Amino acid sequence: MTERVILHCDLNSFYASVELLDHPELVGKPAAVCGDPGSRHGIILAKNELAKAAGVQTAETVWQARKKCPELVLLKAHHDKYHEYSKKVNAIYDRCTDLVEPFSIDESWLDVTGSLALFHTDGKGLADMLRRQVREELGLTISVGVSFNKIFAKMGSDYKKPNATTVITRENYRALLWPLPVRDLIFVGRAAAKTLGDYGIRTIGDLAGTDREALSSLLGKQGLTLHDYATGAEHAPVIPAGELPPPKSVGNGLTFPRNLVGWEELGAGAALLSDEVAARLRQLDMKCSTVSIAVRDPNFKDISRQKGLSAPSWLAREITQAAMELLRQSWNPKAPVRALTVTAQSLLPAHMAAEQLDLLTPDAAPRRDKVEKLERAMDGIRDKYGKGAISTARLKDGPGK
Repeated sequence: MTERVILHCDLNSFYASVELLDHPELVGKPAAVCGDPGSRHGIILAKNELAKAAGVQTAETVWQARKKCPELVLLKAHHDKYHEYSKKVNAIYDRCTDLVEPFSIDESWLDVTGSLALFHTDGKGLADMLRRQVREELGLTISVGVSFNKIFAKMGSDYKKPNATTVITRENYRALLWPLPVRDLIFVGRAAAKTLGDYGIRTIGDLAGTDREALSSLLGKQGLTLHDYATGAEHAPVIPAGELPPPKSVGNGLTFPRNLVGWEELGAGAALLSDEVAARLRQLDMKCSTVSIAVRDPNFKDISRQKGLSAPSWLAREITQAAMELLRQSWNPKAPVRALTVTAQSLLPAHMAAEQLDLLTPDAAPRRDKVEKLERAMDGIRDKYGKGAISTARLKDGPGK
């Protein structure tokens, strides 16, 4: 049986790299993308390698980042642009194989097993070719992992950055991956890593050498899955985007380097997360009928709340408003927040949302169409002139008021 060849392609510093395409004068300077460059409480979304070297972290506030790196250049986020470039990059991948599975906006798996003979090369050669094409055609760089399964290919793209190819084989994966901290294994979260660490399982090699039944006792079914990942036994297929089932929810969450306190900081965090959720809904051409939040405090105590919307929506301001209503109903603004997640649930195609509105409230659809066009027009003005160029009266006072 032919050994599979799987690539995992990961765009380097994606948001920041896309923004720098329009700002060549900033090349060689530390730069970061944030929700609101003009606000001290805006949240850092992404950073380039120079900002990373200065200690800037994703999800910290602007004032924290500037404290570490006073010369940091802040750029506002353009989510529609990121989705446009994501499509362009995946179109390049499509030239190599029809088996392309997006993992996120900036990551994709490719099964190139049947393509290598067409290009007269091996997995590394094809990965290097893709890195060259993405850089020459789009001005972006990718790191690529090459392996015999999806998990090791993903770990390969993480192994060396930026703009690198790492090949992980059946012969070298123990030497390359087993010494790494168990937290570096995909899908090992903080809680699982702590549980494993309490039992002396601190590296991926420790995990691979642990009895499967013992792992099942510790983590349930997840323990068995993680053991398969660590030992190279994972064999899930690469599923093309068109064959993936439609999502049941769209969420965005951040763990903040410093706890958020007060309605202003919580509002900035909620607005940032909601904006990305709304952009992804529009990309999917879907609307949500329910919004949920998950809040975690510094002691890892979680609360979750949800509420239905008066009408299905993909509008950032309505998702933000629902998230803030849930926060105001369930959270003390003086209490610190370590992590926050906003999720759109009860999804349905946009055309079905319109049909529902027509049935329930005949006059609502035209009004809603005007509001959606207004928000898109506002997005366009912000894209061209900056986030502060236009705002709704309600949001002028801050999302928490």
